[in-house]
Amino acid sequence: MGDRTAGHSGDHPDDSDAAGADERTPLLEPPRLRTGDDRGATRLELFFDLAYVLVIHQLALALNDDLGWHGVAVFTGLFGVTWWSWVTTTLYANRFDTNDIVYRVLKLAATFAVAVMAASASTAVGGDGTVAFGVGYIATRVILAGLYLRARRHISDVRVTLNLYFAATVTSAAIWAIALLTPSPITYILWGIGIAIEAMAPLAATRWGPDVPLHLEHLPERFGLFVILVLGESISAVVLGMQDTHWDWPSTLVAALGFTIAASVWWMYFDIGGAEAKTEIQDDDSAVGSGRADGYIYGHLPLVLGAALLGVGIEQYILHPVGELTTAGRWILCGGLALFIIGVCAILGWSSSNWKTVIPWPALAIPVVLIVGLIDSAIPYASAIVLAVGSVLVVVTGIVRRRRSPVETTET
Repeated sequence: MGDRTAGHSGDHPDDSDAAGADERTPLLEPPRLRTGDDRGATRLELFFDLAYVLVIHQLALALNDDLGWHGVAVFTGLFGVTWWSWVTTTLYANRFDTNDIVYRVLKLAATFAVAVMAASASTAVGGDGTVAFGVGYIATRVILAGLYLRARRHISDVRVTLNLYFAATVTSAAIWAIALLTPSPITYILWGIGIAIEAMAPLAATRWGPDVPLHLEHLPERFGLFVILVLGESISAVVLGMQDTHWDWPSTLVAALGFTIAASVWWMYFDIGGAEAKTEIQDDDSAVGSGRADGYIYGHLPLVLGAALLGVGIEQYILHPVGELTTAGRWILCGGLALFIIGVCAILGWSSSNWKTVIPWPALAIPVVLIVGLIDSAIPYASAIVLAVGSVLVVVTGIVRRRRSPVETTET
């Protein structure tokens, strides 16, 4: 699909909304391929993201109430649904968003549909929220299918790609609609099939579609904004944990350690691994057609899932600093951190087409984190100390590596 786009996103996230103080939002503007425009994330996109973060927040609350392997499985499955719903809509906007009144109204309608998903997320599996969650998700698919139909009408030279995405979206929506009429666990099996079909659409478009570029300045900005919003759950966990334990000193110590871990993974992504992966796809004219941009997209799934689990794990360690955690509770923090690092490895190795770039940094940290998870059976705050110190060492090592790397990024 891919040539590198010529534009740069600018210094402000709402540049495309403010593209000329005298310009008004067009009432009607036919979709067009916008990958050559100078644009960044819009205020509407940020508003849209907030609804998805609410879904993740509700899933985190539900996991805190069901702190076992069943709860982890439900969290992971529904997180995958939420993630791909966001990704597919973002990929459309990356290429075809014209920001006219029709697009805005449909995007706002999709935002409400996501709000329905958020309201029902905690009871979507095995509770009374199953139908509401399914209807909310189907509504986002119907809106996205309508947008692809509109684009197909006006952009004839990329119809093969549009047809592939439209077919995946409609097929998934149909499967989810059938799932509304089926009993558990068939409902959830159908949900997984529908998501799998949509998740294959980018790969299918790369393999069989024409050479349709992505906006490779806008795309990393959108993913970065989503990552930082999810990392906000870790800060929220620190605040709530200290509040709920009434400043008990072991919990306050773990809160400081949890914040250190959250700050380290922020640094690891935005200043080192994620920054280099972004530069790799932006500096390669064949990044889309070769599938490297797809790798950047897919690699973010374990990364963001890990970031979401980190928030839950940090809060549990703050609430239970001296050994009361369940096995699953202990693994949520270690597993979340390991998944995050795996995601950094995935986006960096896939974006550069050279998996040697992740060895030893940051891949070596993965077995270390897993070992901590295996031996963490008595005193959680001791493990939190090891993870916090280890996270800082990973950042320091990454900074040294970054300074020696031939890849130049705009980050320090």
